[in-house]
Amino acid sequence: MPELTIPGETPVTLHYTDTGGEGRPVVLVHGWPLSGAAWASATPVLVDACARVIAYDRRGFGASSKPTDGFDYDTLASDLNELILALDLTDAVLVGFSMGGGEVARYLGTYGSSRISGAVFAAAITPGLGITDANPNGAGPQSFFDGLADQCDADRAGFLDGFMHGVFSTASGLKVSEQDVSDALAIAAQASDHALSACIRIWPTDLQNDVRSIDVPVLVIHGDGDQTVPFAVSAGRMRTYLPDADVHVIADGPHGINVSNADEFNAALAGFVRRLG
Repeated sequence: MPELTIPGETPVTLHYTDTGGEGRPVVLVHGWPLSGAAWASATPVLVDACARVIAYDRRGFGASSKPTDGFDYDTLASDLNELILALDLTDAVLVGFSMGGGEVARYLGTYGSSRISGAVFAAAITPGLGITDANPNGAGPQSFFDGLADQCDADRAGFLDGFMHGVFSTASGLKVSEQDVSDALAIAAQASDHALSACIRIWPTDLQNDVRSIDVPVLVIHGDGDQTVPFAVSAGRMRTYLPDADVHVIADGPHGINVSNADEFNAALAGFVRRLG
């Protein structure tokens, strides 16, 4: 199991998987509260599309280090940059799921696209969930997200169970089996308590300027039944910032479209990678 250690006052080790090969690198950034393991069904489809697939565990999650700092998008994007540099990736596609879209946006806004050929925002929080004067069309104020974090701190197991059922549900009900929910909760069990609540508190980060700066082809894929990151405040706004973005809407898709609608999700992802040439 390859690992990358990021030096510093408190070194952080990131666990990652790498299928290798000569194909275009596709870097998969997972959502909360999961790990790179959440990409299990997408990886073989992308490999069949002649991609080299790299999936890593965000600090605090999966098999990566469990520090008590660095849970802000500048640091998380820096972690992604360190991985890209360590593997010397070029012509890569970045895929961010849910809060992972924040890493992708902040990476491109900070480090540019010299090593990147495309970006995918899957059920992503972009362009900004926090309601502020600069972002009046978000999902809620900082206090709303702090309240969620406090709930997670107070009752981790109960909060995660409710959250994961919501991830896989639309207004018409649960879209996956209870086993799928249990599998996701088993991955979430690896996350540290601190990482769980600290990441919730950064979900409302304003990423509008980062999104505006993107100058590579973009795929936005989102379920229109998403109750966790509602379409209207996220994917539905992305063409305001990126008029040429390809927006793929999964009908009655919940937040966890990579599980509930795996075939459609993976086909859209692989098709985007193929179209980049």
